Order: sequence, then C-alpha cells, then structure tokens
Amino acid sequence: MGASVSEEPKGPQGAPEPESSVPESSEPQESPEAQSPEPRKRTRRFPSITRDTARPEGGGRAAAGDAPAPARQWPMLTVLGTTGLGLLLTAFDLFRVGTILVGVALIAGAVLRWALPSVGMLAVRSRFTDMVTYGVLGVAITLLALMAQPNPVIEIPFLDETLHFTIS
Repeated sequence: MGASVSEEPKGPQGAPEPESSVPESSEPQESPEAQSPEPRKRTRRFPSITRDTARPEGGGRAAAGDAPAPARQWPMLTVLGTTGLGLLLTAFDLFRVGTILVGVALIAGAVLRWALPSVGMLAVRSRFTDMVTYGVLGVAITLLALMAQPNPVIEIPFLDETLHFTIS
C-alpha cells in the first residue's frame, strides 16, 4: 500500500510556492560597520559618487551676508540690467545701439569675472571658462552689430567677396 507522499503547498496553476526568504531567527542582525569599534577615517579625496554640486570658483557673495539680496548680487544684476536695456532698445527699432549694448554687457561680465574675487551668481563655471565665454560672445555680438546692414560701421572686404562667391 503505500508510500506516503508529502504534500507541497500549491500556488496558482498548480506550481509549488517558493519558500520565503525571511530568516528563521528573529534576532536583529548587526551590520559590519556596527561591529568595528574604530571610527571610519575621513579622506581628502573626492567621493566616487557626487552628492552635491561644488560652488564655482569665485561664486561667493559679492557683498556681506547681512546686505540685502540685490546688493549681494550686484555684478549679475548689472550685466542683466544692461542686457535688458539693450534688448529694449532693439525692440524700439534701435537695432545697432541695442545689440552693441548687449555685447558690451557681456564684455563687462567678463571683466567683472576677472577683476572681482566674488561675483555671486555671475560665476557659473571656472573663472577662466566664464571669462572666455562672456568675452568671446560679447566681442562676436558687438562685431556683428557693427557690421550689420545698412550702413555698416566696420567693413571687412574678404567677407563681402566670400558672400558673392557663395551666392554666384
């Protein structure tokens, strides 16, 4: 008669249920860090996983901490105000004056970034990268505004010949 067959608990569709992965002992297990009595040594190396963003070089406040917010960010507000004025002049059909003002504002931002130790939110990247970016864009916008038609202030002969060569 017979052999006894052990009954396994069956799940849906007749498959055996997996065993639970909960340990049978109900004692709390200690982590390896909690077992070592000595504290972890701090290192001066950068962590392999970054948890925060580093402040750019010279990105501190431009004025004392007790000063109101506009006074602390005066370099950025100067550049933004001049750029806004240039865009406003451009909107009122003073194209050349407005775009020159935008270019001069960016050049002023590069000079402020070079001259001041702390420029607030005007510091976005490293000092060198900010100066090159602001300076190149400011010079390019200013030169393009001076060469714009009609009646350009600056005429570069090889550009005119290049334009005729590409069109014909």
